[in-house]
Amino acid sequence: MMDWTDRYCRYFHRLLSRNTLLYTEMVTTGALIYGDVEHHLQFHSIEHPIALQLGGSDPKALARSVQIANPYHYDEVNLNCGCPSDRVQSGKFGAVLMKDPKLVAQCFESMQEVTETPVTIKHRIGVDDQEGYQPLCDFVGTIANAGCKTFIVHARKAWLQGLSPKQNREVPPLEYEHVFQLKRDFPHLEIIINGGISTLEQTQELLASVDGVMMGREAYHNPYILAEVDQKIYNDKQPIPSRVQVLEKFSRIIEKELSKGIKLSHMTRHILGLYQGVPGARKFRRYISENAHRRDAGIDVLYQALNSMATS
Repeated sequence: MMDWTDRYCRYFHRLLSRNTLLYTEMVTTGALIYGDVEHHLQFHSIEHPIALQLGGSDPKALARSVQIANPYHYDEVNLNCGCPSDRVQSGKFGAVLMKDPKLVAQCFESMQEVTETPVTIKHRIGVDDQEGYQPLCDFVGTIANAGCKTFIVHARKAWLQGLSPKQNREVPPLEYEHVFQLKRDFPHLEIIINGGISTLEQTQELLASVDGVMMGREAYHNPYILAEVDQKIYNDKQPIPSRVQVLEKFSRIIEKELSKGIKLSHMTRHILGLYQGVPGARKFRRYISENAHRRDAGIDVLYQALNSMATS
């Protein structure tokens, strides 16, 4: 979710669900060791539970990054072994790491040694010419032997050459059965499935075979799906927030951030799908898209967007 799940996105999503585990964008080791730490790691306390997702392949650099992150008290630290983008490959991390499970095991050990926060691995079911279930089983088994207890598995292979990142999320076929088999073969591990999941009904069905479900694109483009997660998945009896209630709460953080010089469009880009499937949703999206980027854009853009729906 690079360039997507920034702290404004996460704050917004937390207003929809109190229990869902939220993930940061992938942050590279270089960005933390040599860059603006506060920019990359700062988050609002409301965002808990939250996982920090790291990108890297040098055990020492990953350990140093975890040490830098420790004072921020994330609930989980995740090593990304699933991203297929060219810039990630050029840095020798992401999905290409699936070709070297021993190195991933070393990375995990180095990370877990310097923190009490659980370290997890996110990965694909395979890459390139890896065929069948066995390479996936060997990958997970090697890292589990190093002590890792939680694996988040995107149930598609990644083609490191020939497919764009977008195509890698859509073209390789989903192989849920490979993930189910992992849980059967490693019943002591926490296995979380990812890929192509778009409804809570589908989520509930998958939870019969695995320990958890990660939802990516659907949660971003249709965020109100998160509003029912607490009741349907976590049996939380709190009332489901209305879209207007969520916007009212989000507007408070927007006003605070506007006073710090943050652009409105940087925050409102995450809420464009809030009314997906509701009459007037297109007008809501269009009004924000056309007006939030203005230099003088303020909180009134949000309310004008809502008013535009009333005239649909």
